[in-house]
Amino acid sequence: MGEQVICLSCLYEMPLTRFWDQADNPVAKIFWGRVAVENACAYFLFAKGSKYRPLLHKLKYKGHYDIGVELGRQFGLVLKKSKYYADVDFVVPVPLHKKKLRIRGYNQSQAIAEGICQGLGTNISTNHLIRTEFTETQTRKTRAERVKNVAEAFAVVNPDELENKHILIVDDVVTTGATLEACAAKLLNAASCRVSIGALAYASN
Repeated sequence: MGEQVICLSCLYEMPLTRFWDQADNPVAKIFWGRVAVENACAYFLFAKGSKYRPLLHKLKYKGHYDIGVELGRQFGLVLKKSKYYADVDFVVPVPLHKKKLRIRGYNQSQAIAEGICQGLGTNISTNHLIRTEFTETQTRKTRAERVKNVAEAFAVVNPDELENKHILIVDDVVTTGATLEACAAKLLNAASCRVSIGALAYASN
């Protein structure tokens, strides 16, 4: 399956972060002092000019849902071996607003989450965290502007079902972490759960 979607040499050469075994990694530090997540990591490093940029572009804008599933599966396999993520109960993709979902036709973060569930051997949830506001794109906004833009964009449904669970919120790329921070804050405020964060790629400044 993996060879059909992404060539094995591409997977082998992918600049993996290994952050899933480091509690104090650069992605985790993004959220320190902002929201009380258990852990946070990304699967691979993402930089301008990277040959993996077209891969993510195909996933997000060109309908290649299968790329997200396969990369998510690879991510899930390493998370399963990590002491920080092996006990995840639910994988929750960052939700899209219904309007954005109609425009794009699918949620790329859900594709990644489905793959992670395959590798990690756990369950996906797409109905506990919902997007209630259609917000402007985060591109070209400062971190403060991004935080303000999504501060009230999410809501939690049936929080009692998340009590005492370990939730992994998933997105495609983490840069400032503003969207993931907003999602984590909503979940933590609504339920007595543990929240961790997993992004497919980390775009460092």
